[in-house]
Amino acid sequence: MDTGTLLLAATPLGDARDASARLVDALGSADVIAAEDTRRVRALASALGVTPGGKVVSYYEAVESARLPMLLDALREGRTVLLVTDAGMPSVSDPGYRLVSACVAEQLPVTCLPGPSAVTTALAVSGLPSDRFCFEGFPPRKSAERRRWLGRLVAEERTCVFFEAPHRLADALADAVEVLGGQRRAAVCRELTKTYEEIRRGSLAELAAWAAEGVRGEITVVLGGAEPVAIDPAELVARVEERAAEGVRLKDAVAEVAELAGVRKKELYDAVLAARR
Repeated sequence: MDTGTLLLAATPLGDARDASARLVDALGSADVIAAEDTRRVRALASALGVTPGGKVVSYYEAVESARLPMLLDALREGRTVLLVTDAGMPSVSDPGYRLVSACVAEQLPVTCLPGPSAVTTALAVSGLPSDRFCFEGFPPRKSAERRRWLGRLVAEERTCVFFEAPHRLADALADAVEVLGGQRRAAVCRELTKTYEEIRRGSLAELAAWAAEGVRGEITVVLGGAEPVAIDPAELVARVEERAAEGVRLKDAVAEVAELAGVRKKELYDAVLAARR
């Protein structure tokens, strides 16, 4: 018996007209539709004028592991499984990775119906360089952890895209100003493709002041990369020695400084040892 195929389908961010023809076909023909929110996928199908042809089951973060056996069985039995999330591409900060990984392990066919993604949409409209970029998901919720997370972006020269909850945006941007500096360029994209879409571009300081008044809606942040700077190796060695003098283990001090400076740990470690001779 031939196995079925897992279809990963991008869904509209807000405007149903962005749905692809292949998504419309899949909604009507798939044997099983695994949806992050079954109500949303039914509403989307209705807006597209299609009736789901197969069984619709929930597939959100809390039930991913529990749903895996049933979905894998369906694929083994030759059925087509369509995976959709609330908006955008499955597996991109949304459910999907575990199922795809399990299919790959069993050599079950996986394909993608491409379409909308908040990551690339925000990047395109941000006005920031897009030739090289990275995606960082969601920042940590607590300020101390978020600041450490931001610290890893201090020397990141690529444009960075990440998501944030609207009620945490003001605090996240305030932390970004403290860690990255107020002049770093960024864009906050709110409610992409929806009626009240808003793109705010400016410095982190300007965006933090704007967000302090409160922001609603789905948020995607695009952060400009750090300006490349020539780093004096002697200065980095001095920073390591300062941390070591404070009681930090040498290897930990090297790892900390290397991460913030964007240099290789081994090269910095060797430089410290050479300076001590």
